[in-house]
Amino acid sequence: MATVRASQTRSNLGALMTDTNVAPPSKPAKAMPDAQTVTEVKHWTDRLFSFRVTRPASLRFRSGEFVMIGLMQTDEKTGREKPLLRAYSIASPAWDEELEFYSIIVQDGPLTSRLQHIKPGDDLIMRPKPVGTLVHDALLPGKRIWFFATGTGFAPFASLLRDPQTYHDYDEVIITHTCREVGELDYGRALIDSIRKDEVLEELIGEGFHEKLRYYPTTTREESPKMGRITDLMRSGEVFRDLGVDPIVPETDRAMVCGNLAFNLEIKDMLEEYGLREGANSDPKEYVVEKAFLD
Repeated sequence: MATVRASQTRSNLGALMTDTNVAPPSKPAKAMPDAQTVTEVKHWTDRLFSFRVTRPASLRFRSGEFVMIGLMQTDEKTGREKPLLRAYSIASPAWDEELEFYSIIVQDGPLTSRLQHIKPGDDLIMRPKPVGTLVHDALLPGKRIWFFATGTGFAPFASLLRDPQTYHDYDEVIITHTCREVGELDYGRALIDSIRKDEVLEELIGEGFHEKLRYYPTTTREESPKMGRITDLMRSGEVFRDLGVDPIVPETDRAMVCGNLAFNLEIKDMLEEYGLREGANSDPKEYVVEKAFLD
């Protein structure tokens, strides 16, 4: 589950202040190369589930990055076993002792049709080479950051929302999450609730840090307190009125985007209209889009 573990001690977290990529204690060697053991699985809806796995002792990553994970499959032509891998954003923060992932289930999908059946004790393949654009290094300094997500695109923000740098760098943190049905918001809602109640994070980041966090969930099909596509709500100005904030401007606002392809392209155009420029690790600007992760 997307919560801060009780076993995560203050000393573990304190090390983050000097090295956000500190690796956890060594794990036992696996029988299969690059294998990690599943420690927890939670199904949120019939289409969405999250799972946690052991973390390689050598793995260091920045909150917001992704890795390749998957299962072994038999090649129909050769009969040999080979890995079937897909890109998954790491939903846990860089200081966590385990790795968490959030996945959609595609019933006829080569990987997720099988991945949905994993259980604690099973092994998964993970290539320990994290990459990605949704990192703080890809943005210029600003005062307010927007995280725009649809569906399982919430995953990298689950990591960034528990990263102290997010709250140290910005005066205000706004996460929007648009899904079709109310139940699809449960993972994000549970995470936000846990962050606001977490005493260890408050001790690490500072008293009242969660007051900087604004959560704006919307649905597009099932009735909920806030209906509509986030892009439509931005065009009408409703989201800004609801939050009591000024519209986005390049002088102070920064943004990260992760969702389905149509959403990514649409909101990218909107951010450009606001005057924001797309950045990268090698060329920081005002916003970034995760191109390798689609829900």
